Amino acid sequence: MRAPYAAYPETSRGREFPQERAGARGPRSDFQRDRDRIIHSMSFRRLRSKTQVFIAPEGDHYRTRMTHSLEVAQIGRVIARSLGLDEDLTEALCLAHDLGHPPFGHAGEDALCEAMERHGGFDHNAQSLRTIMRIESPYPGHDGLNLTWDLLEGLAKHNGPIDAPNWALAELDAAFPLELTQWPSLEAQVAAVADDIAYDNHDIDDGLRAGFLALEDLLELDLLSDQWRAVERRYPNAPRDRLQRELVRDQIGLMVNDVITHTKAQLDGIASVEEVRGAGRQLSGFSPSFAAQERGLKEFMYAKLYYHSDQVTAAKRAHEVVAKLFEAYENDASLMPEEWQAKLAAENPQRARVIADFIAGMSDRFAIERCAAIYGERPNGLTNV
Repeated sequence: MRAPYAAYPETSRGREFPQERAGARGPRSDFQRDRDRIIHSMSFRRLRSKTQVFIAPEGDHYRTRMTHSLEVAQIGRVIARSLGLDEDLTEALCLAHDLGHPPFGHAGEDALCEAMERHGGFDHNAQSLRTIMRIESPYPGHDGLNLTWDLLEGLAKHNGPIDAPNWALAELDAAFPLELTQWPSLEAQVAAVADDIAYDNHDIDDGLRAGFLALEDLLELDLLSDQWRAVERRYPNAPRDRLQRELVRDQIGLMVNDVITHTKAQLDGIASVEEVRGAGRQLSGFSPSFAAQERGLKEFMYAKLYYHSDQVTAAKRAHEVVAKLFEAYENDASLMPEEWQAKLAAENPQRARVIADFIAGMSDRFAIERCAAIYGERPNGLTNV
């Protein structure tokens, strides 16, 4: 049973390009169709070779943007089901939230931000919207995937209202207004916190596996040490690697339960999705006390994992690859595929923005290959595991 404050596909605000429901491919709701369009998109498939934490990892067991997105979707659905929200919309938002990330994660984004500084800048969240609304265009009748307003609204502001949208988001909002200054649906708020839960814990798992994190350091955090002692009591004779993975599972469960409990308390008196949007505050998230502990965990992860010396070294090399690609295409557009050359405007900023679109869609592997082909030398040491 869906709650009254859930988003309902039957009352969706529709799509930018109206479509007849007659002859729809299978008995699916509009939100299910959104999810399926995302899963079948090339942009989603490329996430399998895009950096999550470790750049161009050589091992098969480290997470990529795709496996991260799948894990976010699993967590999001659990929370949505417990709250009576629309699970399909929640899942679609979780699956789409990283589609705008360029190769090499934040190192690639920083390089594009620098390259695009004179042309309006670059932002991966706005790029996600640009990707699904304009760039990924498999349909003959319109640009983009033509997803519902509810999905686009949630994706645009899943981290909260936007008072000063950048050029990319402003253009899309002008074409299909998304009420950027209001809070989004609960489904979008759940997708945002599910993202936090997933990377908080799965990055611990990957960091331990890679040897960048030490369990002893992690246990200096009260949040983790309490859980570790409980795991040891339950399984006193289990191998340490299994206990570590059990710790991660327990942490996810602890966070999910906190979000569900806190969100239910916040929803007292909320009777519709429009009241959610008009509440003027975040309704779904961690409780204040748990949020403080979660911030401490993030600070630890930045210090010990994200800014680890090996990570910093690999990030510098990745940054150089993206910067060199942008410079090459800016100087010689014939290096780009013909279909992308056809999109290039004669003048900036539009010309530079198409180059950024092309690079942002690349996988780590493809970016490395193109850099090698253009400059005659494969980038060395471009991995941090």
